[in-house]
Amino acid sequence: MSIAIKSPSDNQKTEFYGRIDSSNLYPLWEATEEMPGKQPQTDATPAIWKFDEIRPFVVEAGDLVSGDDAERRTLMLENPTMRGARRITEALYSGLQCILPGEIAVPHRHSPSAMRMVIESEGAYTSVNGEKCDMMPGDLILNPSWHWHGHGVESDKVHISMTCLDVPLIKFLGPAFAERWAGNTVFPDGPPQGDSPARYGANMQPMDHQSGASFSPIFRYPYTETKEVLMRLSAAGNIDACHGVKMEYINPDNAGPVLPTLSAFMQILPVGFKGDFYRSTAAWVYHAVEGSGQTIVGDQILEWGPKDIFVIPAWYPHRHEADSDSFLYSFSDKGVHQKLGLFREQRGNDATS
Repeated sequence: MSIAIKSPSDNQKTEFYGRIDSSNLYPLWEATEEMPGKQPQTDATPAIWKFDEIRPFVVEAGDLVSGDDAERRTLMLENPTMRGARRITEALYSGLQCILPGEIAVPHRHSPSAMRMVIESEGAYTSVNGEKCDMMPGDLILNPSWHWHGHGVESDKVHISMTCLDVPLIKFLGPAFAERWAGNTVFPDGPPQGDSPARYGANMQPMDHQSGASFSPIFRYPYTETKEVLMRLSAAGNIDACHGVKMEYINPDNAGPVLPTLSAFMQILPVGFKGDFYRSTAAWVYHAVEGSGQTIVGDQILEWGPKDIFVIPAWYPHRHEADSDSFLYSFSDKGVHQKLGLFREQRGNDATS
């Protein structure tokens, strides 16, 4: 004999939901859209920022807002489908910072990790825990978590750099702290200029060095050196079907990402390159250091040229084409995914199925 199971009415469910609400409870079965599905979900969408169009706004901000008022005069790059969230993807932040001729951006430090890709710079420098280093176009500059860092310009040229941070991730986790330099000098005392690359940037390290730091001890990765490596590998025919020649900036102490939560890359797409589709669980923010081409994302074509910035959120199939020898910088949350055992990627036909 079968037993009939009586289904509760919608009114009964509504009444039940109302009673549990005051206890800060919510039924999981009513939140299915928020639960993991067959594919990763992201609110971010592919987008591009044309540098020639937005550069005037970056420079104008220098006339409107003083360094004292802003501390960091930066225009944030907001993903168009996440406006108001102050981020370029769920876990990544990026913006364009302007430093005027003769200006000093007073040192500060914060728990979020940061790095910058230099776009326009002449006579500009950064100081990380008191160690000064030059900033030239195409250089990658690191500002590790809780390291004092400030910047200055000693020429009559405006400095513009692309800032890359893990702020959304750190704020989500909770430990977001910041502190402004209040010492008697403009910058803290530190090692002489060139100290960190001399100690750690020549495939050598001090004999008594104790490894274990989660961030790279090198604060500047010069573009001249990076470009030479990529050109050599490209000339030798080491071309990946999806990425051309793509190299990761690494922490020489452990061969891992330069920062624990941010990975950084530079790649060359040789002229005429037409890549295969690729997608991954990580998000990618690109900056065209040199060259021109297009990145195809589904039915969308992002046409990029020198200094343009574009974003490919998680799990979006995309491929690159190059009209000239092109150098693309990118930063990503790939390292976090790998540490947590979550990273997944697909190539070619698998990336579009």
